[in-house]
Amino acid sequence: MTRLRIYGVPRSRAFRTLWMAEELGLPFELVPIHQRDAAGDAALRRVNPNGRIPAIEDGDVTLWESMAINLYLARKHGGPLAAADLVEDGRILQWSFWAATECEAPALRLLRHRFLLPEADRREEEATAGLRALARPLEVLEGELATREHLVGGRFTVADLNVASILVWLRTAKADLRPWPAVGGWLGRCLRRPAARRAIALQAAG
Repeated sequence: MTRLRIYGVPRSRAFRTLWMAEELGLPFELVPIHQRDAAGDAALRRVNPNGRIPAIEDGDVTLWESMAINLYLARKHGGPLAAADLVEDGRILQWSFWAATECEAPALRLLRHRFLLPEADRREEEATAGLRALARPLEVLEGELATREHLVGGRFTVADLNVASILVWLRTAKADLRPWPAVGGWLGRCLRRPAARRAIALQAAG
């Protein structure tokens, strides 16, 4: 099996790619490049001319954009994380794009002002605004998960992974998810998976 090479650091969007590799049991090499250094890294720019992480080399294939990487890996390696048919494929794409467009920006705003920025630069009003902007998409997700444990096909798929890899930021930011109990329960189940725990351990080590 080709050894997958992942460019990035665990405390970045590369986390979702590392989690995916762990779920699939893929041997991989992590090339540690922080976002602040990415634009000037010649090796990374040969893989991703945008100079951003994550990016991968998979044999002769190079790919960037973390959601695209995960969808590619799911389709390549199959198994329960991948779509079983065209309808599931559409729904996996739907939830992955939804998370990126509806959740990522406000979740990052919350995370920055609760965790990432130096204490002196954090603004609680900015964190609150981020959580307020998340209320509507979280209501959508709550409605979806109120009667089911997973987003697609009655099992954990790359859709769950891609969405959870963004909403984990809410836990890091100590956001109160009690108004969305189904979301909180689902997120906990996702993050208790052995592969997720291994990826989180990489974050802690990195």
